Amino acid sequence: MKNKGDLKVVLKETGILLAITIITGLILGFVYELTKEPIRLQEEKAIQEACAAAFPSPEPGMTDFAFLPVEYTPDELLEAELAAEGVEIGNVYTVTHTALTYGFVVEATSKNGYGGDIVLYVGVSTDGTIQGVSILELTETAGLGMKAPEVLVPQFADRNVESFVYTKTGSVADNEVDAITGATVTTSAVVDAVNGGIRTARYLADNWNEVIVEIGGGADE
Repeated sequence: MKNKGDLKVVLKETGILLAITIITGLILGFVYELTKEPIRLQEEKAIQEACAAAFPSPEPGMTDFAFLPVEYTPDELLEAELAAEGVEIGNVYTVTHTALTYGFVVEATSKNGYGGDIVLYVGVSTDGTIQGVSILELTETAGLGMKAPEVLVPQFADRNVESFVYTKTGSVADNEVDAITGATVTTSAVVDAVNGGIRTARYLADNWNEVIVEIGGGADE
């Protein structure tokens, strides 16, 4: 009898746990459905803001332009070279107005940040001029690597170079940027990611008709 009683207790407790698990799953599912759209919209807004910061305007005063996501055939050699530098290319957008393409915004991630991945957006016009850089994700050391948006980002804009290098002794050439004092690792990671974005944008500009697969809908500025 004792064994039967113990079995009833076990079954009862198992049933309670199962009920709790089902209810918890239903609640989590409901919360997910309730929040996934606002989260998606917030992420989309952050991306659009990053694009706008990286490519403020194709021409002075122009406001009605769009960032359109683009699918393209990547260059395997370029991908391999960037991977060796710890850089991955993510989303790519064309900067478009009345069917004209003025440039690209490229998402580039460096895996070599001091505190983790560094995700940034690079805006490059079709003639190779860097319009700007916007850092989307940064988890570096406070007071050092976290200074990247204020110290490094302003140095990239309005330069037309194939790639950048950093220096600790003061930049004297267009392709040089001053490193963050005490944050060489962060500086190197940011420069590598920016270079990856530039090289990808130049690849697209030089091989536009051959590599573009599809251009999708996007948000107007």
